[in-house]
Amino acid sequence: MISIIVPTYQEVKNLQPLSEMIHTALTQADESSYEIIIMDDNSQDGSIEKVTELQANHPIRIVTRTENRGLSPAVIDGFSEAKGDFVVVMDADLSHPAKAIPEMVNQLRHAKSDFVLGSRYVEGGSIDDSWTLWRYVNSVVATIPALPITRVKDPMSGFFAIRKADIPNSQNLSPIGYKIALEVMVKGDFPIVTEVPIHFVDRIHGESKLTLGEQLKYLRHLRRLYQYKFQTKAEFFQFAFVGASGFIVDLAFYLLLQMFGLSHTVARAISFWPAVTWNWMLNRTITFSHREKTKKTKQWGAFATSSLLGFTVNYGTYYTLTKYVPFFEEHMILALIIGVIMGMGFNFSISNLFIFKKLREEVDHEKQNEKH
Repeated sequence: MISIIVPTYQEVKNLQPLSEMIHTALTQADESSYEIIIMDDNSQDGSIEKVTELQANHPIRIVTRTENRGLSPAVIDGFSEAKGDFVVVMDADLSHPAKAIPEMVNQLRHAKSDFVLGSRYVEGGSIDDSWTLWRYVNSVVATIPALPITRVKDPMSGFFAIRKADIPNSQNLSPIGYKIALEVMVKGDFPIVTEVPIHFVDRIHGESKLTLGEQLKYLRHLRRLYQYKFQTKAEFFQFAFVGASGFIVDLAFYLLLQMFGLSHTVARAISFWPAVTWNWMLNRTITFSHREKTKKTKQWGAFATSSLLGFTVNYGTYYTLTKYVPFFEEHMILALIIGVIMGMGFNFSISNLFIFKKLREEVDHEKQNEKH
C-alpha cells in the first residue's frame, strides 16, 4: 500500500484536481492500493467538507491540526498516520506530478533506492516556463549551501518517497521551515539515494507559502543540519567566524578609545572586554545555542578567563616561534597566524568541553555515531 501525505493550508481548490491526478497516475500503473492523507493546518476554508465529498470516489481522509502548525510538523505527524509500506510526500499546489509516483515507489520496492527524490535538476527534469531568471537564480543559490550535506542535485525538492520502515524516529526530526525532505534525508539512514526527473509547474490556485520569513528559517535549518552532520567541525567553523567578528569589535573599540584621548596601551587593554563579551554572546546564541543554558554571569566569567588564557597561548606561540626558530624571524606574519590558530584552538576546546556544556541528547547522538 502507498500512503501519500499532503500537508495543506487553505488549499481547498486544489484538493479535487490533486486527487484526480493521483488516481489517474496510480490507476494507469496498476497501483490500486493507496491512501491520500491530507494533513491540514486548520484551514477553515471548506477543506473538511471537500474531503468528505471526495471520499465517494477516492481513498482520501483529512487530519485537522491545531497545534505546532507548519508544513514540516504536518509531514512528521503524517508519518504516524500512514498505513502503507511506502510513503510519498508531495505538495498540494499541483506543482509535483503524480505520474512520477509509480517510478519512485518501484525504485523502493525493488531495492534500487532507499530514498527517492523528485528532481527538477537531473537529466529529464525541468521547471515551469513561467519562471523568471530571478526565481531560477534564487533556487540555484539556495541549493548551493545544502550540497555539502546531501548527495543530490535538487535538495530543495519537497517531493520524495521512502519506505515507512526507514522513517527516522520523530524525536530525531526537528526541522525549521518547510524543507522536510532535506531533514529526513540528512537524519535518516539511506545508503542509496536516487532522483527521478520531474517537470515542476507553478501553482494555479492559492498563494505561495514561500516568504522571506521561510527563507530565513531555511538558513537556520541549514545551520542545524550542518551541526548534526559535522558536529564538532561545524561548531569550530562557527566559533572561528564569531572570533573574526569579535576581532572587528576589538579593533573598533581600540581605535575609538584612542580618538577619545586614551593611550594605545590602555585602549588595547579595554577593547578586549567588549570583544570577549561579543564573542561569548554570539557563541551562546549561535555556535552553542543547542547546549545547556547555564547561568550567564558564571558562563561569561569562564569564557573571559578562557579567552585570556587563549591569548596567552596565542602570544606565547608567536613569541617562541619568532625568538627561537630562525625561519619565523623573517616570516613573522606566518608566526602570527599560527599563534592565532593555536589560541583559537585552545579557546574552542575549553568552550566545547567545559563552558558550553552538552545536553544528554547530544552526548547520546555522538556515542551512537561512534558505534556506526
